[in-house]
Amino acid sequence: MPVVRAPVTDRRVGIDVGGTNTDAVLIEDGRVMASIKTPTTEDVTGGIVDALAKLSGAAPDVLRTDAVMIGTTHFTNAVVRRRELVPVAALRIGLPASASLPPFVDWPAELRDVVRGDVCMVRGGHEYDGTPLVPLDQEAIRRFAERLRDDGLEAVAVCSIFSPLTDACEAAAAAIVRETAPDVAVSVSHELGRIGLLERENATLLNATLTPLAARTVRAFEEAVAEAGILAPLFLTQNDGTVMSAEVGARLPVLSFASGPTNSMRGAAYLTGIEDAMVVDVGGTTTDVGHLRAGFPRQANAAVEVGGVRTTFRMPDLLSLGLGGGSVVDRAAGTVGPDSVGYRLTELALAFGGSTPTATDVAVAAGLTDLGSGAVALAAGESKALLARMHAMVTEGVDRMKADASPLPLVAVGGAAFLVPADMEGISEVVHVERADVANAVGAAIAQVSGEVDRIFQGRSRDDAIAEAAREAERRAVASGAARRTLQTVEVDDIPVSYLPGDARRVRVRVVGDVAPAGPAAPPS
Repeated sequence: MPVVRAPVTDRRVGIDVGGTNTDAVLIEDGRVMASIKTPTTEDVTGGIVDALAKLSGAAPDVLRTDAVMIGTTHFTNAVVRRRELVPVAALRIGLPASASLPPFVDWPAELRDVVRGDVCMVRGGHEYDGTPLVPLDQEAIRRFAERLRDDGLEAVAVCSIFSPLTDACEAAAAAIVRETAPDVAVSVSHELGRIGLLERENATLLNATLTPLAARTVRAFEEAVAEAGILAPLFLTQNDGTVMSAEVGARLPVLSFASGPTNSMRGAAYLTGIEDAMVVDVGGTTTDVGHLRAGFPRQANAAVEVGGVRTTFRMPDLLSLGLGGGSVVDRAAGTVGPDSVGYRLTELALAFGGSTPTATDVAVAAGLTDLGSGAVALAAGESKALLARMHAMVTEGVDRMKADASPLPLVAVGGAAFLVPADMEGISEVVHVERADVANAVGAAIAQVSGEVDRIFQGRSRDDAIAEAAREAERRAVASGAARRTLQTVEVDDIPVSYLPGDARRVRVRVVGDVAPAGPAAPPS
């Protein structure tokens, strides 16, 4: 497969909204022209407006940008904190199979109590080989849709057995719901998950519960960009290091769950030119450890838990540690994190005149950074012990995420990259680079558009199956805003399925391409 280094030949703004800081950069013809870092605001969009205003002050060409890419943790935080979620209905198509494990069966109780709405299981679905289990019960679906309309539910998740093989049942059910209850947002599992009924259904339920929040958030992002005087199209970054249009992002918010650390890893590759390396991204609240391969994060093959819910959709293979620049230090116990002061670091930390000792204060005391006042009163032995504890956390995390014992370079990025130790076993060198503190925004700015297909094919040759999957992946990429002439295939996996007849095989294809030009965007007069 070719190595893809996003050939940025236009002017782009990249923004990453983290739990502590909102970062923004302007990239023009592949060079970082300006960057800023500002505290994240409680309403999220206020921080974006502030960031764009400051970036415009540093580089007036921001107003003539060709595209704005935003990465956000807003949707992930909503699930983790159990906030801003709406009750959703679950429609599973598969009876008489699958009745013993109903929707929401494996969810944490406190999250299920918030999200679980109406549940309906109907006849339909398909076998392993794509033949129908039983005819789809369209009348039952119509009665269910009428109930949704009458009860005033805002969203529904539709999941059918083996829909990645054929989406016919889900498409028919979605059409019935939209016709009967047009105000209900419909999420369908074949757009989100892979093989594995419960995990795919879980991803769809999470998406459904977030759709009202996603619509409000994307609208607020668009207003923030417009308020800054920028007329360029808006994109949201995805879990795999690529972007989707704002319209798609409002409909499929779960695809941006891990976009923050993914952006940092892509930015690390872009800033250093290193395509294969370990990356440690130390933010204000967490440290994310991952493995770059060919300039993209290594993808997780197993089910990934989000807020305690098992899901299967494209996610980077990451390890998150409760360590960041804002991590609260318990001086009596000698521990660091996982609690963090977050975006209030400049208000609460000792180095900024506050009364809460943080990881940043330890680094200031040890002479690793001069943030704030540049001086913190900690005993030398105390700061050394706390720093050793943080270094041990990072070293252990890197060791857990390395695929083998061969030495690799490590790129340290993030606003608190000074917490990464200079030497680690199994690491050939620790690389620090200019603008590493805004690598996440850089990764957002350089992102391309992707399309992915993960399906089981039967009764056709390997070459034909891969070709069809590639065509569908390209169609999805173009629908998400990619320029067709720039599309490249970056991943092809095919695995024969031995227990199915007819030369069955599971094929996964991912393509990426540059953002399609939308025409020149002039600033307002």
